[in-house]
Amino acid sequence: MFGTAIRCIARKPKPQMKPIELKTPPEQTQTITRAIFDIVKEHGPLTITETWDRVKEVGLRGLTSKRHMKIVLRWMRERQKLRLICNHVGPQKQFLYTTWFTKPNLKHQGKPVNGSPQPKSP
Repeated sequence: MFGTAIRCIARKPKPQMKPIELKTPPEQTQTITRAIFDIVKEHGPLTITETWDRVKEVGLRGLTSKRHMKIVLRWMRERQKLRLICNHVGPQKQFLYTTWFTKPNLKHQGKPVNGSPQPKSP
């Protein structure tokens, strides 16, 4: 027991991550963030995949890839433009992006993960 306490105390804390710096020009960054914010605000809580599908439909020129969009989403979370909520769907977790002003609709089902059936509502 004493050894366990020593090991917990001796562990180094997780290093702080530095803030994300986007390499796109400010005008382009503003266009991208405004489009993503409007998509998330209009279509409710969205997963990363659903957000990427909506962005492809809109046809943003500034986003080069899904990875770039994920970096922009993390940047928007740092600046508290979006928030990330967790929805438990059975044994899996589902992370959804939403705006700060909308109430989270946690009954969002999306696509079933690993072929698990979706719960039926009464």
